[in-house]
Amino acid sequence: MPEDKQMTFAFALCADDFALSPAVTAGILQALRAGRLTATCAMTTQPHWPEAARAFGDLAPDADLGLHFNLTLAGPLGAMPRFAPAGAFPAMNSIVPAAWRGALPLEEIRDELRRQLDAFEQARGAPPDFVDGHQHVQVLPGIAEVLLAELSARGLAGKCWLRDSADRPKRIFSRGKHWGKALTVAGLAHGFRRKAKAAGFVLNDGFSGFSDFDATGDYAADFATYLLAPGPSQLLMCHPGHVDDELARLDPVTASRETELAFLLSPHFPEVAAAAGARLERFSAARAQG
Repeated sequence: MPEDKQMTFAFALCADDFALSPAVTAGILQALRAGRLTATCAMTTQPHWPEAARAFGDLAPDADLGLHFNLTLAGPLGAMPRFAPAGAFPAMNSIVPAAWRGALPLEEIRDELRRQLDAFEQARGAPPDFVDGHQHVQVLPGIAEVLLAELSARGLAGKCWLRDSADRPKRIFSRGKHWGKALTVAGLAHGFRRKAKAAGFVLNDGFSGFSDFDATGDYAADFATYLLAPGPSQLLMCHPGHVDDELARLDPVTASRETELAFLLSPHFPEVAAAAGARLERFSAARAQG
């Protein structure tokens, strides 16, 4: 799709953090049932995941359900004596330098990935439609190789798609906002796309949705920028949901989730999309047609 928006373009919209807490799940389900999302990605490390998987239920024909590979929030599903010795995941700001130094315990990360994938399949009865990562951990050196090897070993190359959290600098700057975060993640993801395609995986080409998570900001105006300079298969991330005590305990992103959800459920959402010449489309459906 040309980046000048001279014709209507399709975009996929993914709500991150499904199963993070009951209230977040409830909000995402609202948006899915209203037809305002085409994907959501699940945190199978959370105790509410099996219940969330059942609640997703018959939404499967209309939306993709993926694994939100988690190495940074709460704790793992099994022992990780080097990576999470006290049973709690480390912060992202310690994982990144270790990844670039080649100092991560990759066997422990591989085993945890297997546990999270197994938990997904046990609850859903099928592999994920796609895989991405909480705080974009899937693109980091070492972790990316572990992910690609494990998914390939499970025969998922060409069957599930992967999130490329990077976008081209020209597109990023064209959107005018949040370019610092977008460029940082693009830098962290250097080489991920090439490795994933070489392994036979399909990825989105175009990525946006970076936010300051400011509940008082104009999210509709931000969303309009996400639709600027789209790639051929544009993927937007969002973080809608309701707030409960569990969310407040686990994650600093709280009230802005209500703001995002309210926008998605409002008449402003289709108006903003229409003004950009954009239409929602399930990524896996678009891939099948292509």
